[in-house]
Amino acid sequence: MRRSSFAEFHCSLARALEVAGDWWTPLLLRDLFLGADRFEDLVVDLGISRNLLTTRLGELIENGLVVTEPYCEHPPRHRYVLTEKGKSLVPIFAALTAWGDRWETPPGGPPLEFRHGRHHCDPTVTCRHCGEELTADKLGTRTGPGARRAKGTLRVGDMMHGHGDPVDGC
Repeated sequence: MRRSSFAEFHCSLARALEVAGDWWTPLLLRDLFLGADRFEDLVVDLGISRNLLTTRLGELIENGLVVTEPYCEHPPRHRYVLTEKGKSLVPIFAALTAWGDRWETPPGGPPLEFRHGRHHCDPTVTCRHCGEELTADKLGTRTGPGARRAKGTLRVGDMMHGHGDPVDGC
């Protein structure tokens, strides 16, 4: 069953979910990041059907998250490689994994630990300006240059017209 499309929403989150919000996308990008870059490796690791994997990889390629590179001429074989756009999702999914480690830990503990250089790290989302970890209590909003009242941004439109209070952050 095809999920609803968010492509026409006037919302960056909705449009990002259109590209990266499928359940398989984070798992496929994680496996590619970890070096499982061949079709058969992905089938075996994820237990995904070949037809579904073909579809999902095609969508990742179409959305610019993955490209193919040949690794064998006879017979022709390709591996899947993250693009810069795809790599930029890795820290986001790492932070989501850290959330899962905290709130939805599998039996026996986290199956993967992250490293930053030589040390263990717990991926978080931080402010690019000051480096402080972002939390819901410290994160604020205000309308941006593309703000308008439209499907997916009705609340943003209300903020533009003085019906919602912006929240201050740092």
